[in-house]
Amino acid sequence: MKKILIASYDMEVGGVERSLVSMLDHFDYDRHSVDLMLYKHQGEFMELLNRRARLLEEVPQYASFRKSIGQLLKERQFGLGVSRVLSKVNADLIGRLRKSAEPGYFQMQLMWKYALPMLPKLDEEYDAAISYLWPHYFVADKIRAKRKFAWIHTDYSTVETNRTMDLKMWAKFDRIAAVSEACRDSFLSKYPELADKTDILENITSPEFIKRMASQGDAGPLQADDRFKLITVARLSHAKGIDQAVKAMKLLKERGLRDLVWYIVGYGGDEAMIKELIASYGLEKDFILLGKQTNPYPYIQAGDLYVQPSRYEGKAVTVTEAKILGKPILITNYPTAPSQVEEGKDGLICQSSPEGLADGIEKLYKSHEIRSRLAAYVRQTNYSNGYELDKLYKWIS
Repeated sequence: MKKILIASYDMEVGGVERSLVSMLDHFDYDRHSVDLMLYKHQGEFMELLNRRARLLEEVPQYASFRKSIGQLLKERQFGLGVSRVLSKVNADLIGRLRKSAEPGYFQMQLMWKYALPMLPKLDEEYDAAISYLWPHYFVADKIRAKRKFAWIHTDYSTVETNRTMDLKMWAKFDRIAAVSEACRDSFLSKYPELADKTDILENITSPEFIKRMASQGDAGPLQADDRFKLITVARLSHAKGIDQAVKAMKLLKERGLRDLVWYIVGYGGDEAMIKELIASYGLEKDFILLGKQTNPYPYIQAGDLYVQPSRYEGKAVTVTEAKILGKPILITNYPTAPSQVEEGKDGLICQSSPEGLADGIEKLYKSHEIRSRLAAYVRQTNYSNGYELDKLYKWIS
């Protein structure tokens, strides 16, 4: 029996975390013994973890990555607190110099780089170790394993990282798994020298689980709302483009489309800014933030149109989930969009701007025929892909 370690941050509500739950549910435990290392034992999805995977004890130094600088200083983890301050100051400075829209990725790199000397190694040795979420320094530097694998879930052509630092880290992995062909291609456009070790292994989806969860909860205010309901499940962050969505809704109202409402399921660092934007446009009754929801599926089920307004994605788990629930789909033309939606078959792709979103929504709102055709196509498509894990088993062996 092969001994496997899988490492990730926590089980807060998110697409990557949902895909990890599905992966653990589909794992072959008759041939593999699986240890799960979560840096912090927190998040609503903790209760969804498959009990056949052994959850390792939380290690205080790794749990620090989900704590504030103030918390670290109170807990007398001064070295880690200082490393966090340095990473933020340096990343902010470099971000301003480069005029970066989102220096957060570089900050995470620096955070790990400065903290590495203070982080303990795990004693156990594994046949294979899987790092599920970037940055992958824990598995790269603190784990003994015969083979090491890392997952990429985002579009690397759109995020700023220190290429030299990343290459040193990637060199310690035997395989890099991209969740889509477009995700792989964007990654290799930045790291072409890693082509030989980069392959595609899609997020594992379970249509049965998603449909069951959709039937178990309620959709709150959506059930009593008679308007045409747009629904998005996403972090409130620059990458997900929720600010673009607010501006698109303003344009739609100005065009006279009064019978529209947009519900957002999710949370994140841009919440205050988005609320301020909603208030400035007077959209409090038309653009509604529902916050963090452990079970987003009843909300998707209750919507009339699923919209993904992202600036960039690797492969949005929520888009596939909306297809499984039979929803017509509209996504923006982020670089990896063609790997998610086949234009005119299972969804539409619009320009990534408030105007583009407004045009796409207006087109679908006014055409029941197009919405019905898209919904009919996804309802007859099988999105189950547990077979993807066969690739991983071959890598391990």
